[in-house]
Amino acid sequence: MKKRYLSLRPFILWQKKEHPIQWVEVFERKALLEVEIGFGNGEFVVRQALASPEKNFVGMELKWGSIRRALRQIERASLNNVRLLQIDSRVALERLFLPLSIDHVYALFPMPWPKRHHERHRLFSHNFLKLLNNRLMTKGEVQIVTDCEPYFAWVLEQLPGTGFTVDTKISFPQFNTKYERKWQEKGQNKFFEISLLKQEHREIPVKEEVAVKTYCVAHFDPEKFFPTNERGEVVTQFQEFLFDPKRQRGMVRVIVVEDILTQDFWIAIESREAGWHIKVAHGCEVASTVGVQRALDLVYEAAAIT
Repeated sequence: MKKRYLSLRPFILWQKKEHPIQWVEVFERKALLEVEIGFGNGEFVVRQALASPEKNFVGMELKWGSIRRALRQIERASLNNVRLLQIDSRVALERLFLPLSIDHVYALFPMPWPKRHHERHRLFSHNFLKLLNNRLMTKGEVQIVTDCEPYFAWVLEQLPGTGFTVDTKISFPQFNTKYERKWQEKGQNKFFEISLLKQEHREIPVKEEVAVKTYCVAHFDPEKFFPTNERGEVVTQFQEFLFDPKRQRGMVRVIVVEDILTQDFWIAIESREAGWHIKVAHGCEVASTVGVQRALDLVYEAAAIT
């Protein structure tokens, strides 16, 4: 397999870091911190980092393909002031950044989720804007550019009470990013820009990790193991169960959805001298949330009656 990312040095395995992350330690220097939400192929964040070597930059994306392409660009540019996170930006801002720690946030062509029943997926809701406000330094700024006028109008509706003053304008192609080029190719050369300036501070605490409890049962019969799915404030969906009789080890895959966070991981059920231990499988890096704990609870309840 050919290594297509050149170097993994800028990639931050955030699950392994103590939260919130101490970015001064990550970059090994104190500097103004700028964040790009959804960096696409990484063109913009790389250009910004080249233009402002005195600043630190963090880019967030969900897709590994985008991260891989950005890693290539960072390495070719020999940059040491960019780090990348594979994470939902809402989770990142809730858990990984301290209040008053970010100078500037960019979001170029975020997914507009145009259908009304998908509104809950849209970024820059009222609550998210208050979260952004808290993480921004005094007089910190947010720059949002979208190709979708209804989304532009929706974001403006979310702003009252979030502590920002707002300036809007029609903008034209200037960022040379993946999605800007996509819309240009389709004939769109007019975009909608929102500039937010923090005026009043909003109090939003850093979300703390949950201390996940693991379990032990005296007996376990894999033939009678049927964990129950749950749908409610937390959705827990068990996908498959594997059992190795020689190693006396079971693995159950589970998808947990809570709020805006989806986690897909394995729970191990392993025979030890003291009984069968139930825990998140080694190598599965998850955010320690109430949903993860609920999945462990359900596995324990199913294992205890076998």
